Amino acid sequence: MTDANDLRQRLQSCLVALEAGLLERQTAVRLCLLAALAGEHVLLIGPPGTAKSELARRLHRAFDGARYFERLLTRFSTPEELFGPLSLKALEDDRYERLTEGFLPTAGIAFLDEVFKANSAILNALLTLLNEREFDNGSGRVAAPLISVVAASNEVPVDDALQAFYDRFLLRVPVAPVGDAQFAALLQLAPGAAAGPEAPLPLATLAAWRQAAQAVQVSDEALATCAALRAWLAGQGRALSDRRWRQWVGLMRVAAASEGRSAIDTLDLWLAPYVAAGHPDDAAALAAWFEAEALQAVPQPLPWLTRAVEAFEQQLTLEQSARDDADADAAAGKLALARAIGRGGGDAAAGDASGPPAHDPLRLASAALERQLQRRYSPVHVAARLAQLDEVMAQVQQGLDEVRARGETLAARLRGRLWWPPELARRVCQAHETTAEALAHRLQRLAQARAGFAALPVDDGLAAAVPEPVALADAVA
Repeated sequence: MTDANDLRQRLQSCLVALEAGLLERQTAVRLCLLAALAGEHVLLIGPPGTAKSELARRLHRAFDGARYFERLLTRFSTPEELFGPLSLKALEDDRYERLTEGFLPTAGIAFLDEVFKANSAILNALLTLLNEREFDNGSGRVAAPLISVVAASNEVPVDDALQAFYDRFLLRVPVAPVGDAQFAALLQLAPGAAAGPEAPLPLATLAAWRQAAQAVQVSDEALATCAALRAWLAGQGRALSDRRWRQWVGLMRVAAASEGRSAIDTLDLWLAPYVAAGHPDDAAALAAWFEAEALQAVPQPLPWLTRAVEAFEQQLTLEQSARDDADADAAAGKLALARAIGRGGGDAAAGDASGPPAHDPLRLASAALERQLQRRYSPVHVAARLAQLDEVMAQVQQGLDEVRARGETLAARLRGRLWWPPELARRVCQAHETTAEALAHRLQRLAQARAGFAALPVDDGLAAAVPEPVALADAVA
């Protein structure tokens, strides 16, 4: 059997080839290839012209020797279009059999467009083929070499009769048109078909790898996260069937095994929006749950810390602007006189709109009188302010260190992940960086406030009265 390193290299080669020239399709590419590796089926949900069929055509080239079948279904489609015509020779012998060569029962990868528009005769036959990998042909069942079916639809079915068939697709992937950021790149794409991977996956090893994946354990961390998700879904009035949970675990086992891991962990539940969403509109809420609750990887607004910083800054402003009562009237009179003289209309003032020079004796005298009016504080008062600030700054620094450590740990864990979409990895890592930047900025403001308190004028002769702490009760969440 192909060793683990060779498989990983082949998978990476396949992903590169599948993604080439497909903008904003990294997630869909990974989900299609992972589903095929695990023997599951994918439903692509989106408007026409969003490369759904191209994804399926590329997927079949990822498997060495896989046969491909594609069909657009309508309400007028007949079973013969998918499963082959009736055998006239068999009818002569009173047997009802189809000539399946070249049709869906002999395909490895299949693409079924507008799949929910098919009639019940087709859908009932597809149920067995998708689930059992067998096709009822005449009086017997024939094993089908089906690896994975990629189906497409503009919308999810609303008819209850279609729900059983809808449930056969473990992964339901929304596919949207290319966004504004990549629109220019879309228009400049070179025409031409994409080449397949240089080292496609050998079909002979698929069954062996799926069997090996069964040895992958479900860690306690993953079990706890699954239980939390199940509770959250219940709170939303939704639930997953036991079969769907089991299939999902099997998919995560394959993902872990292909990455050389022996156990499933919380990071593997990034698949939640595509497995647990009953409707594409539910995917965003599941993604938000995973990032916020399972990973705690969303930017934190920190309103409590902002209010605490502002409380210290406001207190500093009050204490810097406070005036001593003693001799205040006399000092204020001198200050007013100095300002009046400084505003005199002499020739120098008229010729220089910028005001007196920096070392003007009048300006210096005014500044000195300003300092004379400023209230003095006891060393105990200043020490108390600094002590309270130091305590808060230590807490913020600890939080900053923890956020940075979580970000570094998450980034290190993601470096070995083959299936995680790069955009998702960037977003969750950036969340920690954003929170760390916010904490660092507020820590800097606290340090500036501390420097301001430390620079307050001190009078050693004042009574050693400890001031009331800066009120932070309203600031702390």
